[in-house]
Amino acid sequence: MRAITLIAALLFAQAASAQEPVPQLVPDVSQRDINIQSRFTGAELLLFGAILFPRGVVPDEQVDVAVVLRGPTRPIIVREKQKVAGIWVNAQSVDFRSAPTYYAIASSRPLGKIVDAKTAAIYELGLDQLQLSPSGEINTGELRRFTRGLVDLNNRDGLYGESSGSVDITGQVLYRARLKIPSSVPEGNYVAETLLIRNGRVIVADDSVTVSISKTGFERFITIMAQRYSLLYGALAVMLSLLLGWLAGWAFGRQ
Repeated sequence: MRAITLIAALLFAQAASAQEPVPQLVPDVSQRDINIQSRFTGAELLLFGAILFPRGVVPDEQVDVAVVLRGPTRPIIVREKQKVAGIWVNAQSVDFRSAPTYYAIASSRPLGKIVDAKTAAIYELGLDQLQLSPSGEINTGELRRFTRGLVDLNNRDGLYGESSGSVDITGQVLYRARLKIPSSVPEGNYVAETLLIRNGRVIVADDSVTVSISKTGFERFITIMAQRYSLLYGALAVMLSLLLGWLAGWAFGRQ
């Protein structure tokens, strides 16, 4: 009877631990809509929120937070240039089926100290963990080289970024982080994901916040014309160039 009672107690304890409530995240951002106009020089997005622990009891273990902002994915071709006879020419290239147009991550501590390599790979935490899918067959070494090249280019343009220790956590309950949006950011819907990490494990991942970035005013008109009415847009651009050239010649001819 004692053995049966012990086994029943162990099974009950395992079931209780499996059903133990996990914390909840209440994330938000300072702007849900970012408008790109002629004088747009970039923006700073504040990601903040609260951590709701079960029964309001804050655990003794330290918790970490990582926030990720991803832009829409698009196909992209990465070309490698080589110098031939003193001239830089396109050499080998890799066609990626999908790559994020924007990726920024901020964490409360360095990622290597709060998650292991496996967890970082699963959740794509960090620039070195981005998983890009090539359209054709390519060996691992070349894939890594072209992936690093794409990450480096976007990093220099401000479209990719990684910032450790930039997430502030107050009382293990409130958190906030700031991410920079460059002026060259593409349009689309961006997803802000917040991950709650404890003892090296991601215990909560919330991606319920969407940020819309779009052009407005004259910039939007130009974009729509170029995309939907490319022939008319090209004809108008040629006519405008001819008109400006004629006006310039007429103005200089009167001097």
